[in-house]
Amino acid sequence: MMWQPVSGCGDQCRDGADPHAARGMATLRMVTLAGVLLGGFLLVPLVRGPALRTLARTMLAVLGIRLVRQGPTLRAGSLLTANHVSWLDILVLLAVAPVRLVAKGEVGAWPGIGALAGLSGAIFIDRSRPKALPATVAEVAAALRAGRSVAAFPEGTTFCGANQGRFRPALFQAAIDAGAPVVPASIRYDSTAAAFIGDDTLWDSIRRVAALRSLTVTLVTAPALRPTADADRRTLARTAQSSLGPSGYRLAA
Repeated sequence: MMWQPVSGCGDQCRDGADPHAARGMATLRMVTLAGVLLGGFLLVPLVRGPALRTLARTMLAVLGIRLVRQGPTLRAGSLLTANHVSWLDILVLLAVAPVRLVAKGEVGAWPGIGALAGLSGAIFIDRSRPKALPATVAEVAAALRAGRSVAAFPEGTTFCGANQGRFRPALFQAAIDAGAPVVPASIRYDSTAAAFIGDDTLWDSIRRVAALRSLTVTLVTAPALRPTADADRRTLARTAQSSLGPSGYRLAA
């Protein structure tokens, strides 16, 4: 049995109206990105945290993406829960804070991005084995108790940014068990071209993003929620999602 949240978003959600970069810019960006990845993977294992954040920021910059950060600074040992629009979200979260990512197992096999997630100490979910979920929750709780921040996408799949999915409650139990704060975050792009939805492949998405004249992503963190030991994970999930407000899922201006 495959546990697979379903998104109603598809190729029709992208309007295709975004200004494109000069001819040849997409190719130049992708070649440069490959060079950055090769160099980065030699350096990051040596110094870890700071180098990983620098690599993620550099990858965003090479693709012509401007990152805007708003809201409180993430404190160590927090569960960061964000909406999910694109594979770019992984770079965004790694660029702003030292976090361990929770990601679907397939991400580990993605070229470049999978290795980057692995270097963060990613906790991969095998969605073909729902019975393994309690072990994943326990691993997240252990990381939080050890003072590591963990970032997760509770929607379970990607949406276009204008539409949203329900925050699923399972991983919120880890924060309750560890007595860790939950920091809701919204990720917003100023173009629907960033959305990784429908029949997208990673390669197609990279080419589409690289061809844009510019792209801005805004990460907004809300004040931390501090669950008690007897908190209900479903209520905590709803509270985290509602604390983002409607603007949490609108495209950046």
